[in-house]
Amino acid sequence: MSDPTGTVAPVTDEEIFTGHEGGKLSVAATRPISSPRDLSIAYTPGVAKVSRAIAEDAAKAKRYTWADRLVVVVSDGTAVLGLGDIGASASLPVMEGKSVLFKTFGGLDSIPLVLDTTDVDEIVETLVRLRPSFGAVNLEDVSAPRCFELEDKLKEALDCPVMHDDQHGTAIVTLAALRGANLVLDRAIADQRVVVSGAGAAGVACAKILQGAGIGDVTVLDSRGIIHEGRDGLNPVKARLAATTNKAGLRGGLAEALEGADVFLGLSGATIDESLLGRMAGGGIVFALSNPDPEVHPDVAARYASIVATGRSDFPNQINNVLAFPGVFRGALDSGARAITENMKLAAAEAIVSVAMDDLGPDRIVPSPLDPRVAPEVAAAVAKAAEADGVTD
Repeated sequence: MSDPTGTVAPVTDEEIFTGHEGGKLSVAATRPISSPRDLSIAYTPGVAKVSRAIAEDAAKAKRYTWADRLVVVVSDGTAVLGLGDIGASASLPVMEGKSVLFKTFGGLDSIPLVLDTTDVDEIVETLVRLRPSFGAVNLEDVSAPRCFELEDKLKEALDCPVMHDDQHGTAIVTLAALRGANLVLDRAIADQRVVVSGAGAAGVACAKILQGAGIGDVTVLDSRGIIHEGRDGLNPVKARLAATTNKAGLRGGLAEALEGADVFLGLSGATIDESLLGRMAGGGIVFALSNPDPEVHPDVAARYASIVATGRSDFPNQINNVLAFPGVFRGALDSGARAITENMKLAAAEAIVSVAMDDLGPDRIVPSPLDPRVAPEVAAAVAKAAEADGVTD
């Protein structure tokens, strides 16, 4: 239940557990079977004709099965929400929920697939063997840095769209929110420096998409401080970050990074002292996206920033991945895309902002996650970008 401002009333434990009893998914037939004739068409003997046709021409599976429109939500349970490495079985309620969102917002069939292995090559081999059964892969809640290797290997091994939503869904919506915030403040992102606190899956992807969108500079921090060239102990992912970010050549920690910064993007789960926000440039932007507890309470952040956003539904400006992934996958599948490109992600972000253009404001820099216009607009933009990039069949 929501009040007129869009905030969500507290939910009880009883409501939560009742809402998950028996799972959140079921399989429904697309055509009724109410007579012997229906049965002979849906199953034997009629189905044999369809199977023979596909055996002769594999491309016909796209028309006569659901595989081409089916998204598998894949997880090994190693980085689930804020719960960490809780295993495959415990991750299943989350993956079921993701499948519900695919159907509700994108009109796509989806099934959760949780794997009892953390070996990257085993996961790749499993999905390669299952490839005839699905049309796209949504990776979910896989720990960093393994998630980067897994996504790269799957993209190479599979001829279908693959996206790790914790990385790219977050990045798409964050870019959209930053675009919206700057439209409200009448500023250009090319003039801004963004501080990204957190160098995990989301932090790395956000840094990359912001650079692709033309941001002035990005400074990324991990638990040891600012990531910069020459710092010891950087893994390959962070070494690439060091080579392309931090144009200002900063050293130190969050205090040094935030000095004069225009935007703070929190993706680390760590709380920060509000005094650090006072080091930012005046009228800045704060996105405190850790869930369930933002890095800084929005009311506190508002003392220092002109625009504040979180990942929570009970505060204004919710940056929620559901604004992105249903439309991204819908657009990729609608266009017959074999991959999800950087331009498709940028197009998705622009489409999200376009939906909110009519009533942008300090408390509305992106549309509501429940706005029915979002997924169709994103899908159309993504499909157009896929065709322009030449990745469609």
